[in-house]
Amino acid sequence: MKRMHLHVSVPDLAQSIHFYEALFGAAPVVVKDDYAKWMLDDPKVNFAISERARASGVDHIGIQVDSADELGELAGRLKAAGAETFDQEATTCCYARSDKSWVRDPAGVRWETFFTFGEATSYGEDEVLPEPTASACCGPASAPAPKQACC
Repeated sequence: MKRMHLHVSVPDLAQSIHFYEALFGAAPVVVKDDYAKWMLDDPKVNFAISERARASGVDHIGIQVDSADELGELAGRLKAAGAETFDQEATTCCYARSDKSWVRDPAGVRWETFFTFGEATSYGEDEVLPEPTASACCGPASAPAPKQACC
């Protein structure tokens, strides 16, 4: 089963946790000094917020899968369509261990497909998503490549 993932950068984590608890009617399942996450069933979403000195707003969108095979299928479809992906194996990100495949859509929005297979004690490292090439479907070569945030 796939789950939609949204990651929002926030200026005040405590204030944002309070807001999203009211909106979702549920407390986050993970709370750290710089991060919180809800695993909601209605709607089926992995919703994360972080306060990490980044611009406020939607940081990236993604699809969380239940297996490495599902991740391979999604990444394979993107590559077959001509998308330039950035793949990560056994990365530590958002207090979790995951395999990931990143891509930019035609409007430049960053999408993450990922399979999480364990927890981590640290947030992890932010990676730089390579700039798209002129032949990529995911935007012009001149589009800036912001630092990649983790989920």
